[in-house]
Amino acid sequence: MASLVSSTIVCSAGNNQARRRRGDKNMKIGAVMFFTSYSMGPAALGRALEERGFESLWVPEHSHIPSSRKSEYPAGGPLIRPYYDIMDPFLLLNTAAAVTTQLKIGTGVCLINQRDPIHTAKLVSSIDQLSNGRFLFGVGNGWNQDEMENHGTEFLSRHKLSRERIEAMQAIWTQDEPEYHGEMVNFDKMKQWPKPVQTPYPPVIVGGAFPYAARRAIRYGNGWIPRADRLEKDGVGVLVAQFRRTATEAGRDPASLPITIFRVPDDIQKLRYCAEIDIDRVVFSLPPEPADKILPILDRWVAVRRELHG
Repeated sequence: MASLVSSTIVCSAGNNQARRRRGDKNMKIGAVMFFTSYSMGPAALGRALEERGFESLWVPEHSHIPSSRKSEYPAGGPLIRPYYDIMDPFLLLNTAAAVTTQLKIGTGVCLINQRDPIHTAKLVSSIDQLSNGRFLFGVGNGWNQDEMENHGTEFLSRHKLSRERIEAMQAIWTQDEPEYHGEMVNFDKMKQWPKPVQTPYPPVIVGGAFPYAARRAIRYGNGWIPRADRLEKDGVGVLVAQFRRTATEAGRDPASLPITIFRVPDDIQKLRYCAEIDIDRVVFSLPPEPADKILPILDRWVAVRRELHG
């Protein structure tokens, strides 16, 4: 299996050292947690992250987990308990935003094909207003067929439905009287306020694997969220280079599609390599544990960041 740091990847360890140091300092670091009734709360974690200089807090989404299972858990084995127990992402992030001033807050990811687009557009605009433009809209199409079907979503058409819902929301955010007429989403002219603080709207960062989710990010997104463990199968540098080449071929400037890598290890060599290939942001995972277990992990990452940034 290829390593996250591979000898076959584009951009070898012999890259210019000044460029590497510049990348180390520019690469942002955030954290993701499944918040539950038994974990550290979002207000306390938000404050702890901001006090320690981290850039962002991310929250996944599952509305529920059906007892039936038509699709396997992507990580293999039984589904872990936090998937059943996680709280609503927008409430969690708004709570964190209310006690911080700089920390960015993001969905990692919002399952848009399980949500009404008009209602979700209002949620996104509202949280962007309340956080003064700090919201990052990570979106994904999910894997749990039973969960989607409970929401009335057909599994095989989930990608098309997600695209139309995102396009519809983008119209709502940018137009005074938006309308959208697709095959799966359809509404006539209407008014919805407030509009987001960020213009034209908060970054829509598309989560998922290469090549399909990467192509969706290029088509209608403002960034891409792969996972480090999946990238390792082929080498992160190879896939990042392919993603940027595909973006260029599609007429998108790769610089307008920053990459956020989730679930990174606290391995300084791998993190430095991510910085060398201009990864915009890395996000480390926190277990759903109370503060006495979480704060030492944050402090360890402070030391990692200090070594990374020099």
